[in-house]
Amino acid sequence: MPHEMSPGKPTTRRYSEAESERAVRAVRQLRKELGTDHGTVKRVAAQLGIGVESLRSWVRQAEVDAGVRPGVNSEQAERIKALEQENRELRRARERAKLAHTLCPIAKNPFRYFKNPLQPAHRGLQNRCNLNDFGLTHRHPC
Repeated sequence: MPHEMSPGKPTTRRYSEAESERAVRAVRQLRKELGTDHGTVKRVAAQLGIGVESLRSWVRQAEVDAGVRPGVNSEQAERIKALEQENRELRRARERAKLAHTLCPIAKNPFRYFKNPLQPAHRGLQNRCNLNDFGLTHRHPC
């Protein structure tokens, strides 16, 4: 039986991992005993008090993870999700760096402010180009 659902966000999981694994095992066992796939998910879902579509999606994902059915397995899906998140963060950082570069007066024309480009920035300019305002943590020569 599913544990009590806590009120709140609709994204909270209604079933624990142990419950979903147990239900998938029950479907596999019933399929093996009957020799057919027809009606097994609905039957097990009714016996355990689990939603039919929830159980059907767990069984599908278990088959993909086992290599029985084609698709993206759970490990690959997690890796893709992490890479997409990293990609979004890098794009945001690049956009902030572009913005900081366009707003920094020294970045536009360094020879206007320095006799020697390797010379440290003029003290009066340091307050004009603070990259922390753009969400960047490292110091820029401005």
